[in-house]
Amino acid sequence: MSKENIIRQIKAGQTSLGIELGSTRIKAVLIVDDYQTIASGSFNWENELKNKIWTYSTELVWKGIQASYAEMSQEVEKEYGIQLEKIGSIGISAMMHSYMPFDSQGNLLVPFRTWRNNITEEAANYLTDLFNFNIPQRWSVAHLYQAILNQEDHVKDIDFITTLAGYVHWQLSGQKVLGIGDASGMFPIDSKTKTYDTKRLQQFGEIKSVRQYHWTLEDILPKPLMAGTQAGTLNPIGAQLLDPTGTLKAGAVMAPPEGDAGTGMVGTNSVRKRTGNISAGTSAFSMVVLDQALNKVHRDIDMVTTPDGADVAMVHTNNCSSDINSWVSLFREFAEAIGHPLSPNELYKVLFNSTKESDPSCGGLINIGYLSGENITNMPEGRPLFVRTPNSDFNLGNFIKTHLYSAFAPLKIGMDILSKEENIHTDNMVAQGGLFKTPIIGQQVLADALDTPITVMSTAGEGGPWGMAVLATFVREGQGQKLEDYLDQKVFANPESSTIAPDPRGVEGFNTFIEAYKKSLPIESTAIRSVSVLNQ
Repeated sequence: MSKENIIRQIKAGQTSLGIELGSTRIKAVLIVDDYQTIASGSFNWENELKNKIWTYSTELVWKGIQASYAEMSQEVEKEYGIQLEKIGSIGISAMMHSYMPFDSQGNLLVPFRTWRNNITEEAANYLTDLFNFNIPQRWSVAHLYQAILNQEDHVKDIDFITTLAGYVHWQLSGQKVLGIGDASGMFPIDSKTKTYDTKRLQQFGEIKSVRQYHWTLEDILPKPLMAGTQAGTLNPIGAQLLDPTGTLKAGAVMAPPEGDAGTGMVGTNSVRKRTGNISAGTSAFSMVVLDQALNKVHRDIDMVTTPDGADVAMVHTNNCSSDINSWVSLFREFAEAIGHPLSPNELYKVLFNSTKESDPSCGGLINIGYLSGENITNMPEGRPLFVRTPNSDFNLGNFIKTHLYSAFAPLKIGMDILSKEENIHTDNMVAQGGLFKTPIIGQQVLADALDTPITVMSTAGEGGPWGMAVLATFVREGQGQKLEDYLDQKVFANPESSTIAPDPRGVEGFNTFIEAYKKSLPIESTAIRSVSVLNQ
């Protein structure tokens, strides 16, 4: 699109804004009607472990949103010479699941409990048995029921619970709603009615310890909405929250707020049956849109939905790139200490490319990169571990490849359940996330790990917030179309992508590594018991 047309759309308020609150970064992406990103802004943040709870403060939520919006709007002014006063549609997405309970005055009753917390095992196990439906520890209903089991005083005052995306959307629009994909990580969804499963709502309400409270679960959950549904408008308070300068005007159409899994599916065009995608960041998850029901309940397979309500089998791992990032930071300090500083992109490129000369099975090195607990391998906490034997082939390439293998190891364990036990396969598996910014390396490792071709699109590093901006556009322009058709025919009519097939030597090497990885897990259990976390 020409610069003149972009300026015209900005002035007319025909842009769409996607804001995603990821695990390590909040990002704002502004697109025009050909889905081209014309400006973006970001804010780096980190979760904190406070009183053994992984959390972010609401103050930091708004600081980050305002900083990323300001950077994006300044980029608009610098590039196009006009202030951003009107936006056509806005969508908010964020990390799925979690627990944010509010009282009737809108006060947050306990600090935000993120997906990273493995503290609800008793509740998750009980609800899974009760519902005959897998309830992972990070789901909102598991956090709620665990709070009841723990006899936490705040439960009696609950008026509303939501996710991080739902909270931000509520503050911007006044609407207590949620995209159906994000809602499916709070409580089971009925794929026929496209709302919460009424039978299971009733079962929850009949639990003796639940009956003591004045609220019912259906009253305190946000209303699920399908993609393409208008979810309110940006009100004056919300406009001021986004842009404290007062330049932004109210009135933008709001899309249903979604989880990062849903925006990942949109950003990789993976909402049609038999398609799948993988998002790799602080955590990793694969999403496979089902064309058949699973044969049984699996504790490592979540049943969620696409943003338009189709059933999805999700493999979610709590750990992926965090341990890699920590080691890269250490190498950055060394480069600076010897007077040869490198940019993050240069550093990742140098380190990842060192694996080209590595051993396919990593030379006998083992890494377990658990910064937090890991649900797939039943670890309640994290203790990042690197292990080698006296005769391991310890060099840079093997060291970095070991960490790449380790990043995808829990995902491999979960995906094997789908492929080997349920015979679920996809026609297409698309990957996105920062691990794929360095060309080929991470993509090849993942293809070898899963023994399946992996496609990476040109938007691989920025899929989430861009996908949310696309969902915001869909609200204005979908005109009753199915989301899968809209994506195929308009958004991804001419996609830029590359596909890499598994390398047989790499597949064999990863299989050797994963067996050694599984045998080493007792070391992780011992470390959790033996090594205390400082400053909890």
